[in-house]
Amino acid sequence: MIDDATRALLTGLGGVDAAPGSLAGVVVVDVTRVVAGPYCSMILADLGATVIKVENPDDPDYTRTFPPLLEGDGEEPLSGFFAQFNRNKLGVTLNLKSPGSTEVLDRLVRRADVLVENFRPGTMERLGHGYERLREVNPRLIYAALSGYGQTGPYRLRPAYDNSAQATGGLWSMNGEAGRPPTRVGTIIGDLAASLYGVIGVLAALRHAERTGEGQFVDISQQDSVLTLTENAVVSYTAEGVVPEPLGNEHPFVRPYELFPCRDGFVFFGGYTDKFWRLSCETFGSPADWDDNPELHTMAARFDSDRYRAEVRPMVERWFADRTKAELEELAGDLVPLSAVKDIGEVVGDPQIAARGMIVETEYPGHGALRTFGSPVKLDRTPPQTAGVAPATGAHTDRVLADLLGFAPDELADLRATRTI
Repeated sequence: MIDDATRALLTGLGGVDAAPGSLAGVVVVDVTRVVAGPYCSMILADLGATVIKVENPDDPDYTRTFPPLLEGDGEEPLSGFFAQFNRNKLGVTLNLKSPGSTEVLDRLVRRADVLVENFRPGTMERLGHGYERLREVNPRLIYAALSGYGQTGPYRLRPAYDNSAQATGGLWSMNGEAGRPPTRVGTIIGDLAASLYGVIGVLAALRHAERTGEGQFVDISQQDSVLTLTENAVVSYTAEGVVPEPLGNEHPFVRPYELFPCRDGFVFFGGYTDKFWRLSCETFGSPADWDDNPELHTMAARFDSDRYRAEVRPMVERWFADRTKAELEELAGDLVPLSAVKDIGEVVGDPQIAARGMIVETEYPGHGALRTFGSPVKLDRTPPQTAGVAPATGAHTDRVLADLLGFAPDELADLRATRTI
């Protein structure tokens, strides 16, 4: 953990907010790129950690070129994609392939509590910056490595993307319309899940380090992370030999619990319990829908596939066909689980999202305001800080190396001349 003098320095650099979060004083060296890694360290930064993002001066994080791009007044375009996953960080350039990088990284590691990387296993070792060497530099160091398949096992060296994890973790095989080829989940769920588990691992390791002064290696696999998102698929197979297949919008055993069309779009309706089914009959249809159909009063009866398709689903479709999403949500209110299926424009304007502070606005000088998602973690004493900017490439290199690490001007000049920084 940083001392008061270092805290004052980092406050001047913008690394510690005036209202510090739960992780204030924790220093993170972030040598990641793209999403799995940057999102992990961004969450730590939101929670108050000082995160120092390290990029190669000749090959910075290539998501800086990802759309959407905000044009600036004589400035390089700003990637909204990059900004969303790298807010609240300090920017430092360092070429980890350069022989001169060892001294710079070692000084950073001595000041750090955590290092996060998302290279293929063995890469940091080949660069001379592997965990075994860095733990000698700082025995308290928590070294978090996020990769496609983890640090062990026969797949460990395979190149991987988010789709690799969705494919090999089982999720892809389960997703899509019944009777049709599987469909990938429409977001980078493998990257995001690995980032979230990375945060959990780092927080657990920090707790251990606080008690013992001992760091450790945190090994996160995208494939592992996706596997844990497959709900009951593993136990369905191991207990009954059932291999889940795509079901479209249906649930494997809960009905009605799926997508239904309405006049201006679609809604999710989940009135499958006996209580909710009775309320739904009275709310969307009439008491007669309940009274005249006693054969549908039990969940077991409604779960029967043939009866569901012949009786239950047609009844629900009749309820919803001539009503809008807004009308149905108004009718359902706090009584019945029904939600409009909203596009992202509707979500950004949603009053619940606004009430929860889930869209935040950050001003980027020369580019204007950028709105991104906020933090779903709500803490009443140390709330996450979500409106910070993402750094320009190497924006804080000189100040971090000179003021925090003690490099002299001539040393900085030499490092710059060799393209180490």
